[in-house]
Amino acid sequence: MRRAVRGPAADPGAGSGAPPDPLATRFARHLERTGHIPADRPVLVAISGGIDSVVLLHLLRFHHRDHDLVAAHFDHRMRPDSAADAAWVRGLCLAWRVPLETGVSTGGLRSEAQARAARYAFLSEAADRVAAARILTAHQADDQVETVLFRLLRGGGGLHGIPDRRGRIVRPLLPFRRSEIEAYADRCRIDYREDPSNRRLEYARNRIRHIVLPALERGLPGSANRLLALARDVRDAESAWRQVVDTIIEQVVITRTRERIQLARTPLLRYHRHIRGRVLRRLAADLGRTPGRSGTRAALSFLVAGASGTGMELAGGLRLERHFDQFIIDSTHGKTAADRPLTIPSPGTGEGEAVIGGRTVRAAWSSHATSAPLTIAFDPAALRFPLELRAWRAGDRIRVDAGTRKLKKLFGERRIPRYSRSRVPVLAQADGSIVWVAGMARAAGTEPETGGRVFHMRVFDGIDGRD
Repeated sequence: MRRAVRGPAADPGAGSGAPPDPLATRFARHLERTGHIPADRPVLVAISGGIDSVVLLHLLRFHHRDHDLVAAHFDHRMRPDSAADAAWVRGLCLAWRVPLETGVSTGGLRSEAQARAARYAFLSEAADRVAAARILTAHQADDQVETVLFRLLRGGGGLHGIPDRRGRIVRPLLPFRRSEIEAYADRCRIDYREDPSNRRLEYARNRIRHIVLPALERGLPGSANRLLALARDVRDAESAWRQVVDTIIEQVVITRTRERIQLARTPLLRYHRHIRGRVLRRLAADLGRTPGRSGTRAALSFLVAGASGTGMELAGGLRLERHFDQFIIDSTHGKTAADRPLTIPSPGTGEGEAVIGGRTVRAAWSSHATSAPLTIAFDPAALRFPLELRAWRAGDRIRVDAGTRKLKKLFGERRIPRYSRSRVPVLAQADGSIVWVAGMARAAGTEPETGGRVFHMRVFDGIDGRD
């Protein structure tokens, strides 16, 4: 079980004229240099009761008083004595006069990943409740070393380690070693709780902490510092890569929405394979999914060898497709609403809506002339009512001066990507023949005669066809 291993916590030097503590001085300089913690709003400090989080709270409470502090403790209920830890933290916060937010797991957490997800969900909710600008966690430099080595041995990247800030989560102890924190706790006589699970060697991180890293330091002194330097170098390299990728994205992205990104194929393929992979991963992340290593490798092969009109699953519902000289990253594949055609019963006046390719298309028709875009004029005597505004279907044809043409061929000649074709409204007659492909073609023989009756048809939204 956990146990207290120090005497009562104290405010070192309070009223004694003692010189500032060296760690507290460096800590204050670090906060000032990074500017990660605004002074005008509360901050939420995650506290487990362990030495790192207790020292973090102590530094903020007694040496850096520019912030309103709120502590937060989450009881995972993964050990029999976790309730005792929560009670101990409540007593500590009462003694230090720090408000405390508490949470308890309501479901059985069975893994470290589940525990982490539940803990961060609680911290986010607690921060919202107290209007905290930042959530502070007590990760320190030795945690960074262990993370970098773990990821290095596991493979798959991530050698930049733990970021000092991600969103509103800040880790102000990250530059400081465990030995410094332990020495500070000794000097200040800080009480804390020790988690016995940190000694259990069935966990990979504990084996790294208690076996691998000590062996490395004995055989290669300074290994931990070199791993920290590696993480810093990788973070710097990643910052540089972000600038490079941003520039390339500006060059290759044609259009983007919240659901779809359209890329120019030729400019993208001019870049090295590794750069293409970074661009793809960044754009996929913008749509809410990031492919893994195998997904990225498959996508890179598709960029080179994929034929026009084909596609592949990129990641978690994202689809990568090639259409002529474009690539499309699409998050709506298989998610579009069912189409709903619009019936036009007679050549009178009216308006209505159709769902075409998952998008709502508004239409209006009348015998009055208009010069609005995407308006077409017909001889009503040449049309066979009722008409239907709908998406194109396999086998659809339109009669032109040179004979009948399949819409599929018309789309191909106009280089309309396949994902766009289902969104182009077409106007079909009662016998199923097509008299209009919006923005592209009108059936021969349906033009109005000069001075004769006219039927005007106008489409408003949802057009992906080209004029």
